[in-house]
Amino acid sequence: MGEGKRPPAAGRRRPARERVLAAAARRFYADGITATGIGTITAEAGVAKMSLYNNFSSKADLVLSYLDARHQEWLTRYRSRVERTDSPREGVLAVFDTYIDSAESARAEGFRGCGLLNAAAELPVGDEGRARVRRHKEEVERLIAAHVEALLPGRPDAARGTAEHLAFLLEGAMVRAGLEGDSARLRHARLMAARLLEQC
Repeated sequence: MGEGKRPPAAGRRRPARERVLAAAARRFYADGITATGIGTITAEAGVAKMSLYNNFSSKADLVLSYLDARHQEWLTRYRSRVERTDSPREGVLAVFDTYIDSAESARAEGFRGCGLLNAAAELPVGDEGRARVRRHKEEVERLIAAHVEALLPGRPDAARGTAEHLAFLLEGAMVRAGLEGDSARLRHARLMAARLLEQC
């Protein structure tokens, strides 16, 4: 190596916290929270256990950070989609497209459905993680509702019922898509949503 040259990527390695969270996200999604031990996460992240505990107080803390990261990732995808829309109808469909994008991005590693719902299924009643998943799902429904309200001004009851219908359609399709391992059900649900919105 020539004088003054640094090794490739020297000084550019991601911080330990980011590597731990990325490794946890991969393993929690692929294998489940309960089945994934701290040793598996630290080995994949390439850090010592002490490094993990310097950044997360416990595995439960790491799980909450994972859930928050998935929520933010979803919102980022949604915002990118909705910025390109110019009508309330397209805004609703942007929510469906965001779910499709999530399914497609996980396909190579094995799509298993909604990572947030999968995590919630493993957590006990009353766990803070379940509360965070619930808040995420409520936010998704509020986003749908805001678009539907703009589509049906002055008709709050119809807007509320339509938004709930669409949210149930979307979540049901996501569960089936996760079981089937691809986005086909989500794409079909989007078509159904589009037909429903044409009748509004």
